[in-house]
Amino acid sequence: MAETLKELVSGKQRRQIVAVKSNGVLLDLSTPVDADLVLEPVTVHSEEGLDILRHSTAHIMALAVKELYGDRVKVAIGPAIEEGFYYDFDRDKPFSPEEFEQIERKMAELAEARLPFVRQEMTKAEAINFFKQLNEPYKVELLAEMEADTVSLYTHGQFVDLCRGPHVPDSSWIKVFKLLRVAGSYWRGDEKRQMLTRIYGTAFADKKELQQYLDRLEEARKRDHRRLGKQLGLFTIQDQIGPGLILWQPRGALLRRLIEDYWKDQHYRNGYQLLYTPHIARQDLWKTSGHLDFYSENMYAAMEIDEVQYQLKPMNCPFHIGVYNAEPHSYREFPIRWCELGTVYRYERTGALHGLMRVRGFTQDDAHIFCRPDQLEEEIFNIIDLNLHILKTFGFDQYDVYLSTRPEKYVGSDDHWELSTLALKQALEKKGLAYAIDPGEGVFYGPKIDIKIKDQLGRSWQCSTIQVDFNLPERFKMAYTGDDGNDHQPIMIHRALMGSLERFIGVLIEHYAGAFPLWLAPEQVRLMNITDDQAAYCDQVYTLLRGRGIRIEKDVRNEKLNYKIREAQLMKVPYMLIVGEREKEEGTVTVRMRDGKNLPAMTPEAFVDLVIDECARCMA
Repeated sequence: MAETLKELVSGKQRRQIVAVKSNGVLLDLSTPVDADLVLEPVTVHSEEGLDILRHSTAHIMALAVKELYGDRVKVAIGPAIEEGFYYDFDRDKPFSPEEFEQIERKMAELAEARLPFVRQEMTKAEAINFFKQLNEPYKVELLAEMEADTVSLYTHGQFVDLCRGPHVPDSSWIKVFKLLRVAGSYWRGDEKRQMLTRIYGTAFADKKELQQYLDRLEEARKRDHRRLGKQLGLFTIQDQIGPGLILWQPRGALLRRLIEDYWKDQHYRNGYQLLYTPHIARQDLWKTSGHLDFYSENMYAAMEIDEVQYQLKPMNCPFHIGVYNAEPHSYREFPIRWCELGTVYRYERTGALHGLMRVRGFTQDDAHIFCRPDQLEEEIFNIIDLNLHILKTFGFDQYDVYLSTRPEKYVGSDDHWELSTLALKQALEKKGLAYAIDPGEGVFYGPKIDIKIKDQLGRSWQCSTIQVDFNLPERFKMAYTGDDGNDHQPIMIHRALMGSLERFIGVLIEHYAGAFPLWLAPEQVRLMNITDDQAAYCDQVYTLLRGRGIRIEKDVRNEKLNYKIREAQLMKVPYMLIVGEREKEEGTVTVRMRDGKNLPAMTPEAFVDLVIDECARCMA
């Protein structure tokens, strides 16, 4: 087998195969193997191969930092992550991007040195003593919490790291890399622990792939919803109010209203009824629901009202159950579909907050369906149908679907879990949707379907979720009278299609780069005159279009036309109506699109029809 392995990594394939896999386990190329093992090559261009390359690059970066800064730097952890890697360092002062060039030069030198990655094993006690001598306290702490008696270490040059591996054979594989940014990171994610500096980077097998990635990063920077949100006047976040709390400005509030109105209309058409519920409830409610047992770290501290403990709601579901339990129900009523745009509050660490994407107060497009067991599969199928229709209307027709199964910590019987999981699986298959199993990622009360949409840059965003729940109906003693005259327990389906309005709008901003389709644009039309002589005619056109429901603003300032057009383009306004002396005399408007194209002059009434028709096509 040694000869076979040598053949595997020789010849033309030598610089392509970075590791091997045996029975699903990744191995270094230097690993001794038995003759009976079946080995599968792992190429550097594969997902697993890139992870190995990036993990090895993280180690080379750590070695470069240690050689440049010596004992002033302690190393923490440095894993491969999606599209790159990072390493956490403890230094007397944080690293800055200005130091990247120096670190990258040192990394290139180390790559040229062809340093081998050498694996060795030690007992846990030996490794603890070894890293104590190196004065690397973070490694010592990690080792102290490990249960294994034996651990593996990797050495390259003068750097030794605690690591499972595998790694590339030597540092010469690491040719194409880029350090990207720095961020603060608390050790072990604990705000009470040491603040470390995290250096992010990426690595690829060839320069073309790296350049494509950097181009995507630049495009993502241009589309950043935080920058565009400010530019377009959509939302603001202020320290005086509090981090993670969104203030919607008029244009953003209008965008949100358009989304909410569409959402409500679609739900009404699909047999849902609208609910409104409070923002706080007695703490006992969250004890009954199980949230205090399973979700307390995401909930805010209790407040006392009239000597009773209350808490802000992290979920809407117990309130909908309260509506259900307010009166008796018969099997003939089912399915019952209730929906709510309900604002909830969840604790997020300050360092995890990110514009609209990660906030502390957000509005879920929530719904709960109560049904009989014989209705479960069809209801799930109907939810999927509505879900995909709404996502497509907003411009998302690429997505990945996951079926998340029972986690280690769960409630309810195994029979209920199996029934729920089977219903979700059959609905997906009936719909003809390809899906992947996400083992152990269900919520504590039931399995779920997650749909991750893809934006224009191919990035995935978790939005939609469908969850089957036998637990809460049992906890809250929900019942209905069956056709046999006896009490039965309904099945509860939790679902959110957009996830949260804040996050969904953030994704929309980046997906469209702020240039929303006409039906979603807060400002569909901007009307502008050439001289003051057309101001009165502009007022007539403005009144007509606004009266027909067109979202229009007018710019009759004493400014040059090109300046007005440029401002409208920066605000991503879909249409600009230009009025000069000829248009005033002929009772028309000249139509300019935001991409710079001009349409033939037309009457204001004809333009209204154009807008209405285009919006109808977008929403069909």
